[in-house]
Amino acid sequence: MTDLSLADDAALAVDLVRQAGSLAARTRVAGLDVSRKTSGSDIVTQADTAAERLIVERLAAERPDDAIVGEEGASRPGTSGRTWIIDPVDGTFNFSRGSDWWCSAIALHGEDDVLLGAVHHPGSLRTWVGGPDLPSTCDGSPLAPLPVTPREARCATTYLHPPFFGSEVGEAFARALGEVGTLRMLGSGTMDAIAIASGQWDVLFQHSVADWDRLPGAAIIRGAGGDSVVVRAAGVDWTISGAPAAVADVRAALLGPA
Repeated sequence: MTDLSLADDAALAVDLVRQAGSLAARTRVAGLDVSRKTSGSDIVTQADTAAERLIVERLAAERPDDAIVGEEGASRPGTSGRTWIIDPVDGTFNFSRGSDWWCSAIALHGEDDVLLGAVHHPGSLRTWVGGPDLPSTCDGSPLAPLPVTPREARCATTYLHPPFFGSEVGEAFARALGEVGTLRMLGSGTMDAIAIASGQWDVLFQHSVADWDRLPGAAIIRGAGGDSVVVRAAGVDWTISGAPAAVADVRAALLGPA
């Protein structure tokens, strides 16, 4: 373990998400069994669990000292101070309905910060990897610097569950919308982050985001020169990721007047 470099970890992460994404895509073709978790839109399929199991088995063999946390319940302590955080299918609702806006994702977190994220999009067969100290790439090609977009032309990617509209959380959300020109709600936070890292959109903000939904995309955005922060506003924690100026403006708006 001590002889491994960040590049070695990145290569492993890329291979893991490609294998997991390919397995999930094949499973979808064969037919899905869909179960609810917490709500009608929070679901899991046998593809999620099979893809997570594939990743866990590889990590157990190749990184036995590292901890593991998976969205579908995988959990293993480690002794290295590092944790692999797994989202075998991000955007499961989209995945189950036949949309291609889903991916397989993984992040590696050190003792103090995320080290890298890797994401595979089976719909386009593209794979991204990057982190704060690992310049982000897509299929080995460096990502371009994030665009500096005027406030009125910014595109935000976000999601807000309908029950929160009209609440204090909804009011903070509305303030943040004043910092962008348009928004998209596409159903996969990690794919949204990848679109930002690739220069399509400008900023992502959403509250109460789990680490497996937050860290892979945030790492790749940071590796492309962007920012990713978590701020508490309206009683919840908001993840904000994207171009630095847009992140700063949305953060200030969520916090509201001093």
